[in-house]
Amino acid sequence: MVNAIIAPSMLSSDFANLASEAQRMLNCGADWLHMDIMDGHFVPNLTLGAPVIESLRKHTKAYLDCHLMVTNPLDYVEPLGKAGASGFTFHVEASRDNWQELVQRIKSKGMKPGVSLKPGTPIEEVYPLLDGENSVELVLVMTVEPGFGGQKFMPEMMDKVCTLRKKYPSLDIEVDGGLGPSTIEAASSAGANCIVAGSSVFGAPDPAQVITLLRNSVEEAHKSS
Repeated sequence: MVNAIIAPSMLSSDFANLASEAQRMLNCGADWLHMDIMDGHFVPNLTLGAPVIESLRKHTKAYLDCHLMVTNPLDYVEPLGKAGASGFTFHVEASRDNWQELVQRIKSKGMKPGVSLKPGTPIEEVYPLLDGENSVELVLVMTVEPGFGGQKFMPEMMDKVCTLRKKYPSLDIEVDGGLGPSTIEAASSAGANCIVAGSSVFGAPDPAQVITLLRNSVEEAHKSS
């Protein structure tokens, strides 16, 4: 049985008040805080990096779930480990040649290794990273094109989630992009247990209510599966 994990995306928060926004989400029932790290190369946008993670870490003990949308993830392992990142999820498209070394280094820095894939990447590409001895511990299925917040959920990505859940019953399967009250059922019934939600949580009049709704949907789906 996998746990329901709700991870508000801090990309949708007020960056000028990151520490208080993080605490607000935790008070509303968040399990993890999802941190989007973009380099302006792998994706067009540019966001926060290790110095921001380090600053936030001084204000919270929360699990900082870092999603690396970068061309050279290996370059980020050391600085993010030092900064206090909890999870380090890299893209399979950026690490086809060195993922084994990457996973080893991530683990050596005490972080949880995860792999992500873009909508156009076949799910089969992550199998080698799950089947070997030095495996990742989480797969993040992007349900939008990575790089920008506020995009529309792509329901056709749920086939990937279904396939993964059947093959790896105890795996943490994360979904990111357009998740909220209207799309959570599709994701939870497909088998996703880690839910990243940005604007649907931060833009809600009552974020705690949305987080509870997302969690209940995941728990109900896993009970009945």
